Amino acid sequence: MNSEVFILLSRKGCCLCETLEKKMLNISLTNLNPPIVLSIIDIDSKEVPYDIKKKYTNDVPVIILESSKLSRKIELPRIPPRLKDELLLSWLQKKLNIYFEKY
Repeated sequence: MNSEVFILLSRKGCCLCETLEKKMLNISLTNLNPPIVLSIIDIDSKEVPYDIKKKYTNDVPVIILESSKLSRKIELPRIPPRLKDELLLSWLQKKLNIYFEKY
């Protein structure tokens, strides 16, 4: 089964991270085309590889698209802070359309 995942690299105590987490959890990512599953990962956890920590530790929150249909992982641009609900869903769909058309 093919699956598409948004990996949200986050951090405890980061207000930007917590806000984005809430926004992402409040929208129906399964309504996107293709449907997306959200995985929230604390960048400070021991399970996160050193190279990922080194690359993203100062940039969280970061969303990475991981897809069995794409040849690589894709880091999404920073989400505009005022986007939420349907506008956020629409923004994400536009990005997905670009990535799946391009790769």
